Amino acid sequence: MEKAKKIKLYIGLFYLIFIGLFLYYFFSKFSIQELTSYDFIKNNRDLFFELKQSNLFLVVILFMLFVIVWVLAAGFISPIAIFAGFFFGKWLGAFILLLGMSIGATFLYIFANYFLKEFIKGRFLNKFKNLELKFKKSEFMYLLAYRFIGGIPFAISNVLPCIFNVKTSNFFWATLIGVIPQIFLVCALGSGLEKIIDENLEAPTLKQLIFSSDIYIPLVVFFCLVVLTIFLRKIFYKS
Repeated sequence: MEKAKKIKLYIGLFYLIFIGLFLYYFFSKFSIQELTSYDFIKNNRDLFFELKQSNLFLVVILFMLFVIVWVLAAGFISPIAIFAGFFFGKWLGAFILLLGMSIGATFLYIFANYFLKEFIKGRFLNKFKNLELKFKKSEFMYLLAYRFIGGIPFAISNVLPCIFNVKTSNFFWATLIGVIPQIFLVCALGSGLEKIIDENLEAPTLKQLIFSSDIYIPLVVFFCLVVLTIFLRKIFYKS
């Protein structure tokens, strides 16, 4: 038993070190200021598109691998969703991101279920005890609803189902299907930004951005979706 605990501890430490090194390497190459700079995006846009046109399959695979690692590293989804829509377009970008996210989230769930299950139960079980019976009634449907309504940071929502002992296959498919609306809308926003950047040499004003149909339509729909999920959240998490 002690030997098994030590093995789990070593693997857990290796995971944390790996994630730490990945984040250090990434942010040593790109600063937050660069990543959010209009000039940086504009100047590198052509390079990104040349890479995509020269070998689309390879670029798709590399980006999907990056998404998987990013999810394992508990990274925020919104920035890469915008980038996916910007670089690949809303349809292909959403597909790649959804698949990569679902694989990464499933790997994280498996890891947490094996190494962190007792810790997660001790930390969250009392708070979400009311969901335990719901998941036992219809695991996949409630997991699908859990993914759709959100309300919990994505990284935490990936490990929380350890409490309910959900099947790995159900976790994967519920993740893949449940987050489609949100991811598609954010990718559509990224695609709209790419179109605006393509049409403007200078950084567009806030007014130009807001009144562009490629921007305000996804934003309005996304806002409506947020309002809907807030309403559903009150029902879903009700004791």
